[in-house]
Order: sequence, then C-alpha cells, then structure tokens
Amino acid sequence: MISFCGCALGVDLAELNDRVIALEQKTDAEIASLRSEVTRNNEIQLEFDQASRGRQAELRALMDDIRDEVRELRGELEKGQYDSGKKMGESETRQEAYWRRQEADLQSSLDRIAQIEQYLGMEPSERTVTSDTERDESTEGKSDVEETPEGLYAKAKQLFDKGEYEDSRKLFQAFLKKYPKSEKADNAQFWLGELYYREKWYEKAILEYQKVIENYPKGNKVSGALLKQGLAFLNLDDKANARLILKELIVKYPASNEANIAKKKLKTL
Repeated sequence: MISFCGCALGVDLAELNDRVIALEQKTDAEIASLRSEVTRNNEIQLEFDQASRGRQAELRALMDDIRDEVRELRGELEKGQYDSGKKMGESETRQEAYWRRQEADLQSSLDRIAQIEQYLGMEPSERTVTSDTERDESTEGKSDVEETPEGLYAKAKQLFDKGEYEDSRKLFQAFLKKYPKSEKADNAQFWLGELYYREKWYEKAILEYQKVIENYPKGNKVSGALLKQGLAFLNLDDKANARLILKELIVKYPASNEANIAKKKLKTL
C-alpha cells in the first residue's frame, strides 16, 4: 500500500514539474513577444514624432505665407480706395459699399487663419518678411563670386558672418543647387537653417534643419541641427516637441557638446 502511494505521488510530482516547465516556457515566450511589441511601438512613435514635427512646421510656414498674401492684398485694397477717391462717375455710397465688402472679405480670411492656428495649437509668429521678388532674384551670375564650390561657399559664409542674410541665403541655395554632392553640402544646408533662426523665422528654420537630418545623416551637423531644431520649437513655445527632440539628441549623440547643452536646457523645462 505504501509502495503504491509512493509511486502515485512520484507520478503527480513529475506531472506537476512538467506543467511548471511548460508554464515557464510559455511565460518566456510571452515576455519576448511583449518586448518585441514594445520595441516596435517605440520605433513607430519615433517615426510619428519626426513626421509630426515636420508637418507642423510646414503648416506654420503655410499659415505665414497665407497671412503675408492677405496683408499684400490689404495694401492693394488701401491703394485702390485712395485711387478710386480721385475718380468721377460713381456715387460715393456705391464706392464705399464696394470697399467695405472687400475689407470684410480680407478680415474674414485673417480670422479663418487665426481659427485654424488655434485649432492646431499654433501661435502666429512675428517676423520680417522679405518680398517674393527679392527672394526669387538669382545670384548665380554675380561676377564677384568664383565659379568653384570653395569660392561660392566661402562667399556665402562671409556674407553670413557680416549679417547680410538675404544675399548669404541666395548663395547657399545656389551652392546646394550646383554642388549637391559637395562635402560642404551639409554645412551649407545647416547655415540655411541658421539664417532663418537668426531672423526669428523659426518655422522655416525647423524645416531647413530637418533637411540636414534627413539628407545628410552621416554628416557632422546632425547633432547641431537637432539642438537648434529643439531650440526653435522652444522659441515657438512648443515645449512638447522641444523635449522630444532634445531627448532624441541625447540618445543618439550622448558624447557631443550639443547633448550637454540639451541636458542643461531640459532641466529648465
């Protein structure tokens, strides 16, 4: 009887041990699956954050462009009001009604822009706008610039250092157009971001810095571009994106001077 019970107990223990082993294996498999899912979710979140930052900067820039166009139209409207006052043949009441409608339409456009910005959680930026005519003027034919990558880059940087930002921007853009594969291309792209940053046109600066990050991932300006991108978002009072970018900088370039600056900046947020 005792021998039988001992045998039965041995069988129960063996079955229990097998069940424990099977449970441990299942648990290990579940943990591995969860780890893989968490890693993938983190990667997806990072991709989403990067895409979101770029899209938000594009929207900010678009809103500024639309607002500038409305302001130009308002200037033309005011001029039209002045000119029409000199003309004869139309009753004063009819003219006034016409200009009031035009003024109301422009104000409605500005109000709609403000509503869109509020919905997107954006604040309108304050900056000095350079006219499209000035921005589109080509400088490629300037006789005082050497037609070599080194000469063009040096001239653009010289103008940057002197504070002649518009001329510097044109030359850096011409440099990137002519010599996109140059070893100085990432530097030129970074300085374009710096130009907009110094002009407090932070939305444009963010877009230019993003080009450094995406187009020249192995260049020596990526850490600097991340830092300035984070600071640009701070200047737009967008602390959430600023934190994300500064943390990304610290993770990717922990030994860089930019990472040290980012750590100090994060402590103040």
